[in-house]
Amino acid sequence: MNLLRTVPAEAPPLRPDLLDSGRKGAIPTISPCTASAPPDDVRFVVVIVTSILRGLGATADRRSRPSRAGAVVLPSLFAEEIEAEALAADSVLDTGDAFAEFDSAPLAGLSVSGTASTDRYVELVGDAAEALSIPVIASLNGARPGDWARYGRLLADAGADGLELNLYDVAADPALTAADVEDRHLAVIAEVREAVGGLPLALKISPYLSSLANFAPRARAAGADALVLFNRFYGPDIDLEELTVTPRLALSTRAELPLRLRWAGILAAQCPDLQIAVTGGVHGGADVVKSLIVGARVACTTSAVLDEGPGVIATMLDQLRDWLAARGYGSVDQLRGAMDAHSVDDPAAFERAQYVKVLHSWS
Repeated sequence: MNLLRTVPAEAPPLRPDLLDSGRKGAIPTISPCTASAPPDDVRFVVVIVTSILRGLGATADRRSRPSRAGAVVLPSLFAEEIEAEALAADSVLDTGDAFAEFDSAPLAGLSVSGTASTDRYVELVGDAAEALSIPVIASLNGARPGDWARYGRLLADAGADGLELNLYDVAADPALTAADVEDRHLAVIAEVREAVGGLPLALKISPYLSSLANFAPRARAAGADALVLFNRFYGPDIDLEELTVTPRLALSTRAELPLRLRWAGILAAQCPDLQIAVTGGVHGGADVVKSLIVGARVACTTSAVLDEGPGVIATMLDQLRDWLAARGYGSVDQLRGAMDAHSVDDPAAFERAQYVKVLHSWS
């Protein structure tokens, strides 16, 4: 994200008067030297995520322009699609060896980048980057080390302002230890970081890693600039009439937010140089306030936009601005992290205490 771009130490301070200029170069970063956002300009703390709007293309993303979103995360390019199309292409080439006519025939159906899915996605990134004045973040979705570096470089060259690695992995292989799963993630981060250079790199992870507090600084050391908390696993449902396993898409609800708030508060305090984005359960201005106050740099939303349209972003920001003004906050930075785990010496003890309080709160 430009919202995740690391500012070089020698960079001049950002000018608040440029924040609404519509120029990508004026988009503020979310690094420690970011200029404070005054209460009347809180736009850059909400990111619109189009993760399930595939097929709508850049036209759908243009709706982000009047929404006052600070950035847009495009739908993911899935490793499974790339692999399937690559295998199909290999099959065509293998078959061709048996036919003399094939040797001189043009291969119009085979893309230059390797797969048609990749070509379409590269085009989407380029179109969105050209159409939108806000940062455009491309997304790669997969689980295993592979040709990540190549695709990351393609997306960077297409004009992406940042890259999200969406490590959607159900660790169901009994031969893999927890360390194996984490090492695999770290290998992907390092591979992509080397390929994309200084492009901002965010890692979207599952809440089910064995020790997030241990993994987070290792992800930072491997090259991640930010963690996106968390991936939502779309579990299968059972069709009792057909007796089949059926995928069901359910939009997020506010009930999913507390898990994100807990870990945002812990990790923002423990790893101050690793930026945190909250996604999942953000449906209103209050949810944005909660995300920021525990230390998140940005709050991301998809379901609220699908439910209410892109205009809900403006509503969230108005609510955030009103909340800040009513309590005398001069900037978002004054709010950010005010209730992270810095308030206690032992985050684990804090978690246990909250657990006991919750149990005793039932009446």
